[in-house]
Parts: sequence; structure tokens; C-alpha cells
Amino acid sequence: MSGDESTRPVLPIADRRTTWRVVAQDLRARPGIASTTLIAFALSNVCGLLAPWILGWLVDAAIDDAAHSDIVKAVVVLGVAGVGAGGFLLVGYVYMARLGEGTLAMLRERVVARAVRLPTSVLDRAGSGDLLTRVGDDVATVTQAINNTLPMVVGAALATGLTAVSMFGLDWRLGLAGLACAPIYAFAARWYVPRAVPLYERERLAVGERAQTLVGALDGSETLRAYRAEDPMVSSIAARSQAAMGLRLRTFRLLTTFTGWMNRAELVGLAALLSVGFLLVDDDAVSVGAVTTAALLFHRLFGPIGTLMVTFDDVQAAGVSLARLVGVIEMAEAAAPDAGQVTGSPSVRVESLTYRYDDGPVILDDVSLAVEPGERLALVGASGAGKTTLASVIAGRFMPDAGDVRVAGVSTRQLGEAGAREWVAMVSQDVHVFYGPLREDLRLAAPDAGDDDLRAALDSVGALSWVDALPDGLSTVVGENAHPLTAARAQQVALARLVLADRPIVILDEATAEAGSTGAYELECAADGVVAGRTSIVVAHRLTQALAADRVAVLEGGRVVEFGPPAELIERGAAFARLWDAWHASSGDVSVTTPS
Repeated sequence: MSGDESTRPVLPIADRRTTWRVVAQDLRARPGIASTTLIAFALSNVCGLLAPWILGWLVDAAIDDAAHSDIVKAVVVLGVAGVGAGGFLLVGYVYMARLGEGTLAMLRERVVARAVRLPTSVLDRAGSGDLLTRVGDDVATVTQAINNTLPMVVGAALATGLTAVSMFGLDWRLGLAGLACAPIYAFAARWYVPRAVPLYERERLAVGERAQTLVGALDGSETLRAYRAEDPMVSSIAARSQAAMGLRLRTFRLLTTFTGWMNRAELVGLAALLSVGFLLVDDDAVSVGAVTTAALLFHRLFGPIGTLMVTFDDVQAAGVSLARLVGVIEMAEAAAPDAGQVTGSPSVRVESLTYRYDDGPVILDDVSLAVEPGERLALVGASGAGKTTLASVIAGRFMPDAGDVRVAGVSTRQLGEAGAREWVAMVSQDVHVFYGPLREDLRLAAPDAGDDDLRAALDSVGALSWVDALPDGLSTVVGENAHPLTAARAQQVALARLVLADRPIVILDEATAEAGSTGAYELECAADGVVAGRTSIVVAHRLTQALAADRVAVLEGGRVVEFGPPAELIERGAAFARLWDAWHASSGDVSVTTPS
């Protein structure tokens, strides 16, 4: 893979037509603000066009020895026009900010709303860096363009059009002379745009790759230190940063070449206009003042066109960022499952399951097992055996490559991830406490739950006592930069959400792993309260959890090598017995005894 290319699958990027269609829908929702914005910029430019006309008239007035009072009146009109241009421009900027920020807010909300509903498999393949770049860097790029670049572009575009009309209004021959620069502009645009758009897209992809690597390095910093792999990771980050920087430099070189062609067009256009003007004045076809006005109008184009040139870089970057945001919005959403299609009891059947991540090695190989309604199954095995992957496939987060998973008698292929969530709730060791009142954090799982329901859920996981001790109880603001919660308490909050969700099948993926030895027992008791009365699958971090299960599945290398009640497996003296002996010897807990 070259330094500026990536093979990582990413979320889609919308084409230009789709992007403008989505943006136009949001703009049409604010017709009054949009109209006021355009009118204000147009009036500002009309006032600005008065200056060349008045200056041209003054030239003829001086030649014709006009009255002093007429000249004073012209100067007064010139001053009023200048004030009017500035005032209307201010109004245009204000309303443009309102229009742009409102539209961006709608886009941002739609992106986030779609992103949080994306299938887990899609996010897993894309990586967190791509999505993080879209809702972070891309939103910032579009915001910068709306606040700073877009008003200049709109004003420059209106100024260019109105100035061209004014030149033809003076004399059609002067207007045609000014158009001598058009072929050069057209050539430059046809040369630049096809090269710039793909390059900007590659640059944004490279930025996403860099973000993905940075996020992975920060999240796995302890692992890097443990294996002394800091230097290779730093080198990887440097390589991706170099790739992103290289693409940025290429876009800048492209822009400077484009700017050079713009300067050539200005030279040709002004030279043609002055030459034609000289000939027309010599033939008494137009006045010197008219040629002066035409020259000033053409020179006035330098500013707007220069603005369009200078901001083209920002416009291209914002356009690509906008397309990346719309790409997420336009992703097809899975059809809602038919609530009436699942009528069976809360059982789980795994039939000849095979799964691999994309084109990687097989992670799960011909796995078959069953969990009866109300039964508790423990998944045990060494790290990398496939326990978490199996739990995720059962939860519907990933679809099998071969075989099938049936929840309540219906295949997860038919249910989809959204449908499986109606029956299966899953909690992992990586939980998140959202910023805000604890009450609202808990209500994410049950928006209509009252305080009595919340307290009952907290009580079932052993968290009610410390919640009541918080400064404001359920109203206490928790999360980042607020009241901190320990890892064990954060896990209890996640388990309480699971109780409130009230799904008939629950999966606990090492949900007690983050607790230290002092919190392990409390979390195991909390987990017992959650799974009581439900069909449950527990990825056991501690083998004491396996002893409490009805049956145990032992995984090795992605295959189930043992399956049965824990006591029978220990008596058998095979894989589970070896794990149990190793755990028992290392735990140092004399209370952990072999069940009879």
C-alpha cells in the first residue's frame, strides 16, 4: 500500500447530485432567511457597482467642464452608495450565518441519528476513525466554510454576474472585449476541477486513516507499553501523518497552478478591454468616461474572482466534507422487523456456525449449541478463543458466514440487528456513562420509566445505596467533567439499564472484568440479579461465574470442545477441569471450591 492510499473499507461518500439534493431540502425549510440573504448580498453589490459608473461620469464631467454642484452631488451619491453597500453586506453576513448554522445543525443531527443506528458490523469494518473524522473534522470544516467562506463566495458570485451585465450595458463591444478572458478561465476550470475533487477525497480518507491510528494507539496505550511496541506505533502514526500531509501539499500545488492561469486571464481581459476602448474612443463611438467605467468594472472583477480562487481550496474541502456527511445520512436503513414474526419462547440455537471478519482467518468454526428458555450458559476459554465473537453473533451484531443463529425460533438473518435487539440485550466490559443527570442516563434504556422503576432497577443490581448517597441522588450529573463513577459503579449503571430494557435474553460479555478484587463480588451479585428469570449467556471472566451457570461451553480455537453442566465437566477432567484447576490455584481464594 502506498503512502497516500488506503484499503480500509470506509463509510460511503455521497455524489454531488445527492449532496445538493439533501442540502437543498434543508435550505427550502428556511425560505425567508434564504431569500433575505440573497437579496441583501444583491443590493450590496448593486450599491458597489455605482462607484465605477459615478467615477466614469466624473471623468466625462471633468472633460466637459460640468458644474461644480453636479460633481458634489455625484460625490454624495458615491458616499451613500458606499454606506449602503457596507450595510447590506452586514445584513447578508448575519442572515447567511443564520441560514448556514441552521442547515448545518439539521445535517449534524441527521448524521448522528443515522450513525448511532448503523449496524455494528458496518462500524467494525469502517473503524472508529472514519466516523470520528466525519462528526468531528468534517463538521468543523463545513462550519468554517459556512461562517467564513460561503458569504464571500456568494458575494463574489453575485458581483461577477452583475458586473458582467453592467459592462454589456455600457457598450456590447466593451463587454465582448472583457469576455476575451473567458476561454482561459474555462480552460483553467476544466483542468483543475477533475483533478482537485478526487485529490480532496483522498486527502479526507488519509485524515480518517490517521485518526483511526491515533484512536487505536490511545485506546491501546497500555498494551503498547506492555509489549514495548511504542516505537512501531509512533512510526505508523508518522507514516499516516506524512501521507495526509503529502496529499495536502499536492492540493496546494494544484491550486497555485490554477491561480497562475487566473492571473493570465486577467491580463488578457484587461489588455483586450483597453485596446478596444482606445479604438472606440478614437472613433468617437464611446466616451473616455465609458471606457474608464468599463475598465474599473473589469478591474472590480479581480476581487470577486480572486476571492473565488482563494476560497476554492476551502470550498472543495467543504464540499468533500459535506458529501461525507450526506453519505452517512443516505445510508440505507434496515427495514424494521415485523413485531409479530417472533412468537416463540426465548431460546437460542446455534447451528453449525462459521464466522470470520471480512477476509481474515476463521474465528468460529462449526459451532453448535443450544440455550433453553430461562437457562444460563457460560462461555469460557482462553483469550482469543472466540467467546466475545460468538456472543456478538448471537446478539445479531454480526451475521454468520455459514450456519445459523435462531433467537426464539427465528434466524438472526431474518431479524437483522435491530430485530435481534428486541429480544436480546448485551452488556460488555466497555461501558459508557453519558454526561448528564443519572436519571437521564438510566432512561436511555426505558424513556418512560419513572423514578420508582429506576430505583427498583438500581436495587436489583446493588447500586441503590450508593446512588442515594450521591449529592443529588438520581439528579446528580455524572459522566465526563462531572461526578466521577468508578469502573464497578459504571458497570452497575450499565446492568441497571439492562434491567430497565427488560429483554427476555441477556448476554453479559465479561461484564465484571473491569472491577478490581474488591468490586468483583458485588458485580457478580449484580449480574446474578440481572440474569435471574431470563435466558442468559455469560462470557465468564471469572470461573466462579461458570459454576453458577446451568451449562458451560468451552471454546478453543473457535470451536466448542466441551459442553455440559460445570460439575460434570470438572469430573470429566478435560479442558474445563484444567481451566478450573488453573483458576483455583491462582485465585488464592479458599472459599472457591469444586462443586459436588
